[in-house]
Amino acid sequence: MRLTRQRRLLIPMAAAAVVGLALTGCTGDEAAGNKADTDCAPYESYGSFDSGTEVSVYGTISDTEADLLNESWKDFETCTGIDVKYEPSKEFETQINVRAQGGNPPDIAIFPQPGLFAAQVDGGYIKKPSQAVVDNATKFWSEDWQKYGTVNDEIWGAPLMASVKGYVWYSPATFEENGWEVPTTLDELATLTADIQKSGAVDKPWCVGFASGDATGWPGTDWVEDFVLREQGPDVYDQWVTNEVKFTDPKIQGAFDSVGDYIRNPDYVNGGLGGVDSIATTEFGDAGLPILDGTCALHHQATFYEGFWPEGTTVAEDGDVWAFLLPGTEAGASAVTGGGEIVGKYRDADEVDALQTYLSTDTWANNRVKLGGVISANNGLDPENASSELLKTAVATLQDPNTTFRFDASDLMPGAVGAGSFWKGMVDWIGGKSTADTTTFIQDSWPQ
Repeated sequence: MRLTRQRRLLIPMAAAAVVGLALTGCTGDEAAGNKADTDCAPYESYGSFDSGTEVSVYGTISDTEADLLNESWKDFETCTGIDVKYEPSKEFETQINVRAQGGNPPDIAIFPQPGLFAAQVDGGYIKKPSQAVVDNATKFWSEDWQKYGTVNDEIWGAPLMASVKGYVWYSPATFEENGWEVPTTLDELATLTADIQKSGAVDKPWCVGFASGDATGWPGTDWVEDFVLREQGPDVYDQWVTNEVKFTDPKIQGAFDSVGDYIRNPDYVNGGLGGVDSIATTEFGDAGLPILDGTCALHHQATFYEGFWPEGTTVAEDGDVWAFLLPGTEAGASAVTGGGEIVGKYRDADEVDALQTYLSTDTWANNRVKLGGVISANNGLDPENASSELLKTAVATLQDPNTTFRFDASDLMPGAVGAGSFWKGMVDWIGGKSTADTTTFIQDSWPQ
């Protein structure tokens, strides 16, 4: 996973927690509680361990989210005697390879990229999980989710948290004042955008930002991924991820052009921020804020964007802002992209198995989600434990058996593409480079 990608995968408690994703150093562990004051019944199956038994965990989750992660296994530590040592890193993607190859891996790593996880399995570094982890992965996650921890037809790790992408943020009051309705198809979205532009009620219909430090461009990849899935369906999406369908294929180029109809159209962007040329330099975290002052009407971003609204902003169907999922070609279509993590282990030991098993359960999912700010695709999660109404709708989407879920494509592609040419290509494309030249550039970078 990449530093700024973490901003997409977690739903922060507050904007400050999100913007502070400079993953700085180790976080303090939660002090173990008093066993006599803790209900240890849910943890009896994990066993009891001697004082001083430690399990190290390495990941990208930082700051407030890291504190809450530590809190989520506090009772587990108290009841089992295991001391969990969590270390966040802004260099996770590079350092997990260095540490694994150097013989100094953590006991457990939390991978936000299934592709990186699979590479560690193929390299012989990841150890096979216990049968309990495999059973939990099968029990608590859909087949779509199970496959992200599956390598060579075997489950090597279970999912952890999740996010739903492809939301379109808007102001309910502005919509009501102008008689605009939430679209149910992509055609209706196109009509709505044109109507907003013609109305003159806002500067421009859409506000967009691609800037994200070294990862500038990733918000553009999210747009393309959403349109590939909705216009072409999951089979083409899957083939695109594995390079069976090329970036230069008309199906993928068509998705670029569909996105361009919105965000390369000077009549439609960039409300309150500038013209099309301002997209590449507008920080993604700031890009939706013009909705609040009425200078734009629509902003495409994931569930995590809830944490970017200023303090005091009401996120509700009748509040200051709300969001709807980008629709499909037909009304009622339920296909979404998103992200999450896979938990893999590097050491065979009872205490490591115990923690990895706990993290794969509905007990952990409910404990963590109750603490706020995140969700999980674990089907044993009670949606009512989600910390906001928006997150409850996201959980419902993930748990709906009719939902077609696909992981963020750039996180599944080789790093040279997903974290390299695809990001850079989006910046060049929004700067005026043609779809044909952009997709050729990205395709040419695919490892041979």
